[in-house]
Amino acid sequence: MSSLITEDEISHETELVWLEDIGPLDYVRQSLDRLPTRGGKPAYHRDGRMVGYARLSPRAKASRSSGTFRRRVFWLLPHDRDAEPEGLYTKGAPAEAVDPRTLDARVRGYKTERSEGGPPSIAMRELGITLPL
Repeated sequence: MSSLITEDEISHETELVWLEDIGPLDYVRQSLDRLPTRGGKPAYHRDGRMVGYARLSPRAKASRSSGTFRRRVFWLLPHDRDAEPEGLYTKGAPAEAVDPRTLDARVRGYKTERSEGGPPSIAMRELGITLPL
């Protein structure tokens, strides 16, 4: 889950690669996956689709026991809000979801009013304020 990802676990990221335009997405799910390489598009074995992934620096070390690298993968399931706006996540978002606009290499990202399915209040819009959740 994204809340369990720590800054030190993503400290070797060099960039995030997006496979589609994240502009219309209110949230993406993120996870740390064990992958055989530091970069390149990883294989995807979940339902739904991969939206993006992280690349690691050459200094990132593989696990001694498995020889794999822990890299972030961003994804969506078929029942997520982008595909079913009136479905399960009309309001709220999955635990591992974050607003993709808050993500960057070495930045965990966070939930926002938008990712939780609610528009900012009128007062906040008038003041131009957006708050993380």
